[in-house]
Amino acid sequence: MQALEKFQYDNKIVRNFAFATIIWGVVGMLVGLWIALLMVFPQWNIGGIGVGKETIGLTFGRLRPLHTNAVIFAFVGNGIFMGVYYSLQRLLKTRMASDMLSKIHFWGWQLIIVAAALTLPLGMTSGKEYAELEWPIDIAITIIWVVFGWNMFATILKRRERHLYVAIWFYIATFVTVAVLHLVNSFELPVSILQSYSWYAGVQDALVQWWYGHNAVAFFLTTPYLGLMYYYMPKAANRPVFSYKLSIIHFWALIFLYIWAGPHHLLYTALPNWAQSLGIVFSFTLIFPSWGGMINGLLTLRGAWDKVREDVILKFMVVAVTAYGMATFEGPMLSLKTVNAISHFTDWTIAHVHVGGLGWNGMLTFGILYWLIPRIFKTELFSKRLANFHFWIATLGIIFYAVPMYWAGFQQASMWKQFTDAGQLKYQFIETVTYMKPFYAIRSFGGFLFLVGAIVMMYNLFMTAKKGKLVANEDAEAPALQKTFTQHAGEHWHRKIERRPVPFLIATLVVILIGGIIELVPTFLIKSNVPTISSVKPYTPLELQGRDIYRREGCYTCHSQMVRPFRSETERYGEYSKAGEFVYDHPFQWGSKRTGPDLAREGTLNLKKTDSWHFNHMDDPQAISPGSIMPAYSFMLDHELDTASTPAKIKAMRTMGVPYAEGYEYSANKDLVNQAAKIQSNLLKDSIRVKPNAEILAIIAYLQRLGTDTEKNKIAENKN
Repeated sequence: MQALEKFQYDNKIVRNFAFATIIWGVVGMLVGLWIALLMVFPQWNIGGIGVGKETIGLTFGRLRPLHTNAVIFAFVGNGIFMGVYYSLQRLLKTRMASDMLSKIHFWGWQLIIVAAALTLPLGMTSGKEYAELEWPIDIAITIIWVVFGWNMFATILKRRERHLYVAIWFYIATFVTVAVLHLVNSFELPVSILQSYSWYAGVQDALVQWWYGHNAVAFFLTTPYLGLMYYYMPKAANRPVFSYKLSIIHFWALIFLYIWAGPHHLLYTALPNWAQSLGIVFSFTLIFPSWGGMINGLLTLRGAWDKVREDVILKFMVVAVTAYGMATFEGPMLSLKTVNAISHFTDWTIAHVHVGGLGWNGMLTFGILYWLIPRIFKTELFSKRLANFHFWIATLGIIFYAVPMYWAGFQQASMWKQFTDAGQLKYQFIETVTYMKPFYAIRSFGGFLFLVGAIVMMYNLFMTAKKGKLVANEDAEAPALQKTFTQHAGEHWHRKIERRPVPFLIATLVVILIGGIIELVPTFLIKSNVPTISSVKPYTPLELQGRDIYRREGCYTCHSQMVRPFRSETERYGEYSKAGEFVYDHPFQWGSKRTGPDLAREGTLNLKKTDSWHFNHMDDPQAISPGSIMPAYSFMLDHELDTASTPAKIKAMRTMGVPYAEGYEYSANKDLVNQAAKIQSNLLKDSIRVKPNAEILAIIAYLQRLGTDTEKNKIAENKN
């Protein structure tokens, strides 16, 4: 009989990530509740708190990225690492390869989260959804992610268990794919220490962003959690996974298909039709492997349903896997054009995202925490009654959150598209906003219930830890990995690759690269994918500064800049958007939600407003548009424009192919001052006095520019 080797599991790193998960979870949910309330009580927005040359903004546009980053990367991210560090050691029967790398990973990740919490309210953002953090933080993310991957793979190589369990397959796929996604999407050109421009422009940037954005959901919010499901659900139920063969199909089909699905976020846009079609086909096909995983999870509980009724941990896990099934059925449905025409830009998408976020990620994380904390502290859970209370109030919170948002989405789409018998649009956009407020209020109540549950959990688990004592180094023993072994007759073919981690990693990389290469490369290499429009010119220096302010304030979180080819949209906003309009947009600003109206044609004749209207609207939106829930930006009236940054911005844009003349950066501010003076003069005609270098002048210049290039092209065509 082979001798057993003695070693110790590192539970301290698990404890650290577990506590970080709990704390950041409450923080992220609190910010989420706050921004939900801002849509009911817009007067609670706080903007323009001066910090040197910068301003802190506690407005929806600045806080919404803070909420998404806190929940995705702080709450879920720490939850992933907590679950991986505990399960990986036990599945491989070895301690993590390096305690030092584990510590660097933990503290590095927390510092990244703190950096996000400091920079985003200051308006330091790249303006790309789920990837808002600026370039120095992106570099830090890359380093820490490599530290995590190095430690994980070094641990796999020193394992005492030959075969890699299914959970580890998903951990490997997560590490490899997130690395690729982050590097490609974060390719940007720095302008200053905390500002950059995306290297990609317009249509190309939109495709890269949603290739990243959808796969951030796939490979950060899904694949690692599937790995956790495959480990913790069988452990909690004390039953084996239902089907090994189904696990294999689930894994390889999922990672191959998921990477293609990003373009379904851009249906009916200026993205080439072939890319949209690819996104639709692969998105719809995703339902099969996704539901294969859900079925594998739920059927693992076969014969244990009596235990589910009694065990609160399994209750959390069952709701989580059910929510995963609901979200992964709905996602493919939303990728169909007929459904997407209704759902896109509405609160239906918000409901869909939160069924996955609150239900799948949230409830599974809670279940794992309740299972794990008592074990590493060698004690019983402080209060099962509080855990049951948490389960029911969290479940109610999801219902109160999702149901009104689904209804709100259907109502928005219906109201946007309705015409009178005379053929005119039936509703002004502001009417759809005011109609939504009761739904937003109920949504806030649902978020409040979910937050209360998380706070109860925090108390319960911290009291559990206080009652017990952490086993920082848990004794274990296992036989050493045999250098030679005998393959069993009839052994499944997949076992061969499972015991070869390096080829497994390479195979995973190849599988996820296929879809990315086929979708992205043609968009960059084939010019016909982005036909140019002769009348489209680069932004003036003042307009470029205004665009950066628009991005800084997170205006893209509520306004789209993409008119789709629907009668209801062309009647409301003007001609539908073309790919060539956006060739100088770094980054693109198409948006993904219409809380406010689309702004793609804001400066054109049929929508054009006076400079004084924009001034007063930014100063007091509710006075100009009664019922509006837009934050006030009064601070822009006094805050000085940073004209010292203009040369660097012009130079950066020219580096990326925007046709500014060589040396123009040295005279750009002269043109900026002249254009600002014209707007200042227009405002003075309406008795509005403003400083010649106020930020409000730049944002007005940008808004008045939107759509005018293509309008000029249309006028020229009509004359000919």
